[in-house]
Parts: sequence; C-alpha cells; structure tokens
Amino acid sequence: MIDGAEVIDFHGHINRNDHLRMRADAPKVIGAMDAAGIDRACVFHTGRLDSSGNELAARYVNANPDRFIPFAFTSPILGKTAVRQLARAIDELHCVAIKLYPPRTPWPLNDNHWFDICRFADERNLAVIFHTGAEDNAHPRFLGDIASRFPHANFVAGHSGNIPPERRDAIRAANANPNIFLETCSIFRTPGAIEELVEGAGANRVLFGSDQPLMDPRSQLGKIVTANIPYADKRQVLGANTRRLLHL
Repeated sequence: MIDGAEVIDFHGHINRNDHLRMRADAPKVIGAMDAAGIDRACVFHTGRLDSSGNELAARYVNANPDRFIPFAFTSPILGKTAVRQLARAIDELHCVAIKLYPPRTPWPLNDNHWFDICRFADERNLAVIFHTGAEDNAHPRFLGDIASRFPHANFVAGHSGNIPPERRDAIRAANANPNIFLETCSIFRTPGAIEELVEGAGANRVLFGSDQPLMDPRSQLGKIVTANIPYADKRQVLGANTRRLLHL
C-alpha cells in the first residue's frame, strides 16, 4: 500500500527475455513489489502462442496467489484455436482477463481477425488489454472501432499509446466509449502524462501498470504518486479501478 491506498499493477510479464534483460523470477519480483509498495500484480506470459504460456502463468500465480492475478494470452494467428485456448485459460486455469499484442500479427487491432477473441470477451464480460503505441497495428484510436462493437467487454489501452500523439488518441477513444480504459506504463517519461490522462478521461478510467520486470515499478509508480491530482484520484488509479474492473 501507499499512504493507505491499495496498489494493484495491471501490467506484468512472467516470460523471460534475455535480450531485454527481463527475468521474472518470482522472489525478486515480489521483492521489487514490496520495495515499491505494490500489493498485487496482474501477470501474463507473452512468449508462447500455445497453451503452455497460460499454464506457466497459472502456476506462477498459484505459487503466490495473494500477490499475483493471472491473465490469459493468445493471438488471432491461431485462428479458431485462440478461442478454445481462452476458454480453457478462463474456465480451468482461472485467468480473469486477456492480454493481446497486435505488433506480432499482420492485422491492426480493429481488423475482423480479432473479432472472435473480442466476441469471447464480450460474452464473458471480460477485460482485454491491448498493447497500444505508434506501431501500425497498435494505434489506440482503433480501440474505438471494437469497443462500440463489443459493449460488454472492457478494453484497456496498454501504455495509453506511449507517446503524446497516440496518448491523445487514447483519451479521445476513452471519451467516446465507456468501456475503454487507459493504462499508465511507458518507457517514455513525459512530464504531466498522468495529469493528462486523468484530466482527459477521468480518474475512474485510468489504471496503474508498471510493465515489470521489463521496467522498474518504482519509476512507474513515482509518476502517479507525484502527479498533481487529488489523493482520491490517485487511489482510483493505483488500485481501486482495477479491483472494480476485474471484480476482485
């Protein structure tokens, strides 16, 4: 907790990436969470397209169920297998949301190849976090095209587009669709970014995420803790919104 506010990290990886020096060793991750004041972290395995990634995520969470929350990962590259994979992840592995990564596919995130996955989330009232950014397939403005088509799912703009032009597009998409949320982690440190998200979309639509262990959660938290926004808004961003969105 930070100043009595529960902190839930919406964006965490468990897959290893030596090129990026990313190793999700659970004791070290928990140590970093403790040092930063993070109570729980949502985690997913984006390194594998087969079901083994979700199985690894489930085992990772089961070893520390009071600290981690499992998300399922899949891709439309798998075709109809993607929905079957998600059904198993949700029903048997107890994942509570979906992580998607458009840059590893040939299609923008509003293309109909994504619709079966979005329809599954819509039928289950699930949250879906898309990576968004300046990549051709991942512009946050595309979220508006699917959010209106699948109103019973909630869509989260991972990174909120990352840089100022895309961040503004993410805010516009959230304002136009009540089921779009904005997530805060970014490799870019733009002063005033948190204030821009909260003032632009509302404190109840912004979620703290760190992208750990790829990024240090302390710096990602710092820009929220030091943001010039009311304490009540910080409480929402740090964890209350995620608790509500995931029905925790």
